[in-house]
Amino acid sequence: MTLDRGTLPDRDWLIAECRAFERSMALRSAIELDLFTKIGSGRSTAQSLAAACAASKRGVQLLCDNLVLQGHLWKEGSRYHLTLNSRLYLTRSSPAYMGSAVEFFASDGTIAAFSRLTEAVKRGRCASRDALSADEAYWVKFASAMAPLAQPVAEFAAEALAVDSAGPIQVLDIAAGHGIYGCEIALRNPDAHIFALDSSAVLQVAAHNSRKRGLADRYHLLPGDALKVKFGGPYDIILAANFAHHLDASGNVRLFKKCRRALKPRGRFVVIDCVPDPEGGAPGGESFALQLLAVSKYGTIYTFREYSRMLRAAGFERLRRLKSDVYGNWIITASV
Repeated sequence: MTLDRGTLPDRDWLIAECRAFERSMALRSAIELDLFTKIGSGRSTAQSLAAACAASKRGVQLLCDNLVLQGHLWKEGSRYHLTLNSRLYLTRSSPAYMGSAVEFFASDGTIAAFSRLTEAVKRGRCASRDALSADEAYWVKFASAMAPLAQPVAEFAAEALAVDSAGPIQVLDIAAGHGIYGCEIALRNPDAHIFALDSSAVLQVAAHNSRKRGLADRYHLLPGDALKVKFGGPYDIILAANFAHHLDASGNVRLFKKCRRALKPRGRFVVIDCVPDPEGGAPGGESFALQLLAVSKYGTIYTFREYSRMLRAAGFERLRRLKSDVYGNWIITASV
């Protein structure tokens, strides 16, 4: 019998893998009940937590004991306590709160899409009727939930693009979603005006985020479909963050050409995405690619070489990539 990498057979590993979804759902329930925030505020027993959550003592105790098992809490006697990660990322009072991400990653729609993964694997893409990416509610959920995860990449992008010393600039943010990428540029450059393009419903989330940051007077909304609406301009910078992976190659070339025409002569087109590459890879890229297979009709991740071909086909000549170690994202800038 040949064993991979010298490991021993482990049936417990297989059982744990089969039940891995239980971890996600337990964490989702805890976040929906705001359990971590309540523990952080001093409610540490099952009884007090049940009262605060309007839930049964038995249910809360079973959930908390499971969270202890998974390493999200620790227990001393009958009292539950937060771990460092839970206090930092899962309590709403923390500036690093990221609990909203579960509303997207483990949403009913995403879970349902993965329940049809076998069919998507057979097809090579999910059926059009199953494509969550065609549902506006999916993108509203994305915009509402994913801003905390985008923040570090947005900060890296704004710094790498040196926008703070660029003077008065106009920036088009295609498929703006939560709007964090454009907002971060505007925060670093008081003379920057951001034009956010997305559906009307999604733009309400971006507008809310811009108001929270005091940017309403420099944050302009362009409702519509990026593939159909006129861009206006010309712009100094056009952002396409986490959008190109939802289009096939020919669709991207058409979009990139449209962006090139909307740029100023020395303007920059910026692609922000998960870009695997033989020279450096993209951590988590394989998992992201599988997610796209489950939820998007055409979704795929492209290598830097593939992006280079598409951008050059669209008329861009000078390409540059900037690696961010945060979440495996890469930033590609293109100019004529």
